[in-house]
Amino acid sequence: MKAFKTILGLTLLFMAMACNTTPTYETLEDYPIYEGNDLGMTYTPTSTQLKIWSPAAQSVKVKLYEKGDGDNLIDEFTMKRDKQGVWSYKLKGDHAGEYYTYQVQQNGQWLQEKPDLYAVAVGVNGQRSMIIDLKDTNPDGWEEDQKPALANYNDIIIYELQIRDVSISPNSGITQKGKYAGLVEAGTKSPDGLSTGLDHIKDLGVTHVHLLPTFDHRSIDETKLDEPQYNWGYDPLNYNVPEGSFSTDPYDGAVRIKEFKQMVKTLHENGIRVILDVVYNHTGQTEDSNFNQLVPDYYYRQNAEGGFSDASACGNETASERAMMRKYIIESVAYWAKEYHLDGFRFDLMGIHDIETMNEVSRTLREIDPSIFVYGEGWTAGSSPLPQEEQALKANTYKLEQVAAFSDDLRDGLKGSVFEEKEGGFVSQTTGLKESIKFGIVASTQHPQVNYDSVNYSNAPWAAEPYQTISYVSCHDNNTLWDKLLLSRPDASEAERIKMHKLAETIVLTSQGVPFIHAGMEMLRSKDGVENSYESPDSINQIDWSRKAQYKEVYDYYKGIIALRKAHPAFRMTSTKDIQAHLEFLDYAGDNFIGYRLKDNANGDKWEEILVLLNGADTNKTISLPAGNWTLVADGSKVSESGLRKVSSKTLTVPGITAYILKKG
Repeated sequence: MKAFKTILGLTLLFMAMACNTTPTYETLEDYPIYEGNDLGMTYTPTSTQLKIWSPAAQSVKVKLYEKGDGDNLIDEFTMKRDKQGVWSYKLKGDHAGEYYTYQVQQNGQWLQEKPDLYAVAVGVNGQRSMIIDLKDTNPDGWEEDQKPALANYNDIIIYELQIRDVSISPNSGITQKGKYAGLVEAGTKSPDGLSTGLDHIKDLGVTHVHLLPTFDHRSIDETKLDEPQYNWGYDPLNYNVPEGSFSTDPYDGAVRIKEFKQMVKTLHENGIRVILDVVYNHTGQTEDSNFNQLVPDYYYRQNAEGGFSDASACGNETASERAMMRKYIIESVAYWAKEYHLDGFRFDLMGIHDIETMNEVSRTLREIDPSIFVYGEGWTAGSSPLPQEEQALKANTYKLEQVAAFSDDLRDGLKGSVFEEKEGGFVSQTTGLKESIKFGIVASTQHPQVNYDSVNYSNAPWAAEPYQTISYVSCHDNNTLWDKLLLSRPDASEAERIKMHKLAETIVLTSQGVPFIHAGMEMLRSKDGVENSYESPDSINQIDWSRKAQYKEVYDYYKGIIALRKAHPAFRMTSTKDIQAHLEFLDYAGDNFIGYRLKDNANGDKWEEILVLLNGADTNKTISLPAGNWTLVADGSKVSESGLRKVSSKTLTVPGITAYILKKG
């Protein structure tokens, strides 16, 4: 029956083409699938081929412009209906530097003029696609760009930042404020004489920077960059193009591309890999979006009433399970990986996507480069018509192929719920969270000493292997960790809150899994209590570099813990089996005290045994040490590979709100 319907559909299609009539389809799922890889613009110096997929269109026009904005139409052409729902037109001659749009007629109505969904370059504000020879956008030495070495995903330490936040403060010492170039400006210092920007990130010791959405988003008016504007960028406009407001010239479509590439190259040269935050789960517009105006309804899920379903809480959700949306996502990430030499992708609201799409994304990227890392938010912002068993939710992470998810279990276990600002966590002396912290320490995997019935959000392990867990306590969303501690423990002194902050991040950086750091938390970053700063001014979102001098001891401590993690593979075991064999929780009493050891030269570590003691209570805790001689290497204030002091007694007193790390011998 299926074969008959396929033959019938092809017959109707060819009859329609022969009669120059529009094919009809009963459902959106009946739309033909285009199997080629040349949608969008294919440029040569002698011609430019343009292709758009819009099966139900009655007619499609391409309009050619001299510039990316303004009244400068060169000509318009009617495209030719081709097979598998594609329309095509070939422009003869060299059209590099010109701009184009599409306009679709459907159901007798001409829809809005829009840029190419597959645009790789655009004009100001992303309203017109640009014809371009991408080779001309490569910075000097681009072909020789080398990614920093990466042996295992578990070796990754992620640093999440927004391009503008890093440099925009008057005290950043950075010249190219808010720009791609500003992120990689070398030799910059604060008024206190301390390194900022690139030198700071490099000195801290992280392995990857995670860029908040840096594709072309619609919030910022690129024609008014002299006026105060801010947005995180989770409102996609053109997926395959860098954001213009971070460039030195948003009017020339080539500039942002070259500057983005130069940024990646410079980060690579400084030993730092680059991750792009991608938002394929929804578009910044709904009815008027590029997708909906060029192929009405197809790229979105519908609710029971036939309208747009909204699991993103942004007005729509994309339908990744539909063949051409899946194809779009896969081809888009592959394009970024190849053209921009990117090293990873973080999927916003990944739970909206279906599991098969995420697995195909992972497979495709690993064919390009096996070290590319994929992770995302394993949840949605609302209900979706996609069945839960098909969603790339945190609980389904074990079904994902080398894809990781954020651990909100550990996040909220450490500091309290992000949705209840006054609620505390393990580090702020709230009880009942011990098993949630242990669950985070073993990276959400199966471990015989974790009581899953007592974990805050999960009643079973959800990661098949430790690298599938992103361990974190703070990110761009919600209050910063420092602000959360101010809100949940207003009675505590600043010194006590600093101890809570350091304890939380120490747990993140010594847990198995992949640690994730919110930029600036190493200097107790604050947003003045603004919980959702997505469009707050620079005064709220900027990194205040004066805090590095003010809290230099905190910075040095975090730098030391990062170095300790990188020096000792016991903190980053590569398999669940190894964690089960080499990580042993010790039987210490106390709801806010956890002790465990990493034993038998775990993961080939040069240290035979490492002891981690975590005291979340505000009182000192005296414990018996396992047999042997021990050396204290971290005490909540300092970190020393060679040791801070020998422990001669068989007991040890761990101060309140403090992490102790010891090595045997």
